[in-house]
Amino acid sequence: MNKQELIATVADHSGLARSDAVKAVEAVFDTISVTLKKGEEVRLVGFGTFSVSRRKASAGRNPRTGEPMTIKASTQPKFKAGKILKDSVN
Repeated sequence: MNKQELIATVADHSGLARSDAVKAVEAVFDTISVTLKKGEEVRLVGFGTFSVSRRKASAGRNPRTGEPMTIKASTQPKFKAGKILKDSVN
C-alpha cells in the first residue's frame, strides 16, 4: 500500500472527503516527524512506538577501494510494533 492508497482507505473507512483524508494523513505524518525531530517518542498504545536512535561515529571501509573511512554519527528513526499489531499480523 502506498500513501495515496492509504489516503483512499482512510477516506472510505471514516466517511471523510478525500481532501479531508489527505489533510488528516499528512497531519499525522507531520506530527510524528516533528516530535521525532525534537528527540521525543510517539507512543500509540497497541499499535507501536516511534522513537529516535542515535548512532555513534564509527570506522568502516569503502566497499569500492577498501580504504578505511569514518562513518559520521547520525540520528535514525525507529519503530517498534505493539502487541496488538503483532498479534493481528500473526
